[in-house]
Amino acid sequence: MYPFRNVLIGLDLSDLDHTLLKFAERIYHSEVTENLYFVNVLRNFDVPDSVLKEYPDMIGNAMRERQDKMRQTLEEAFGEEIDTNKVHLVVKEGGIAKAVLNASVEYDIDVVILGRRQQGEDNGGFLAQRMARRAACSLAIIPEGSKPVLNRLLVPSDFSEFATMALEQAVDMARRRPEEVEVIVQNVYTIPTGYHYSGKTRDEFAEVVKENAKREYQAWIKEIDVTGVNIRDVYSLDQNDNPVTDIYDMAHEVQADAIIFGAKGRNSTTAFFIGSIAERVIQIDSEFPLLVVRPKGKNAGILDIIKEI
Repeated sequence: MYPFRNVLIGLDLSDLDHTLLKFAERIYHSEVTENLYFVNVLRNFDVPDSVLKEYPDMIGNAMRERQDKMRQTLEEAFGEEIDTNKVHLVVKEGGIAKAVLNASVEYDIDVVILGRRQQGEDNGGFLAQRMARRAACSLAIIPEGSKPVLNRLLVPSDFSEFATMALEQAVDMARRRPEEVEVIVQNVYTIPTGYHYSGKTRDEFAEVVKENAKREYQAWIKEIDVTGVNIRDVYSLDQNDNPVTDIYDMAHEVQADAIIFGAKGRNSTTAFFIGSIAERVIQIDSEFPLLVVRPKGKNAGILDIIKEI
């Protein structure tokens, strides 16, 4: 996967920004990042034309005032004057999703980073879901209160090309960090209906499926360059026909610092989509930072999608 050179971070100048700015500070000092765009959206700024004629500088002044506040917030968080060659303060007006999507295209963004309030405080992560479905780049979702530590990365895998994207991104992140990072690849396997026709018990057939998953993993991992990175494979038997709970349980068990998914994407003027499991995790998650990996270039029709919002 590619490094994240152009990064967009959405700020709303609320307490949620405290969490995002801790991550932003590490990104700011990263040699990989070339441009860091902080985007704030002025909502409900629908000024009648008659008023604008009388006060033509109203919107411009409001945007400059917001930029000044953003700059002050960043310098307080970073403890230094920001490098204006690397940091860009962007104020948009209108709907948040549309403004962020527009900015991601305008600035050729590699990854959009958004904050998420605690469960129940932001309509179940509606904005995060919307962005994950429509963004033409990767998306990171940071729950409020998360710490900027990425020493243990969980990558759920079905050994598909999308899982390969996620693992390659995790490996790239691990190689770029000064501390040792463990990447944990999780496969959730199920016992098919009709297993009893094999003559084996449920537990015996579960072991058959698990051993098959291990062989699939070995064949899959050989095709990926994981040199120099600590990789561990783990397996979970889906007991309730809901792999999301198995992923969450594993994230708690291994004390994951982040969960990384590969997004399914298609070149289409009508739709972008992510895997059903990834989308369900996005919907319920309020504990673990999530990274939904989508390669740039899968963005045909993104301007048409933006127009529909």
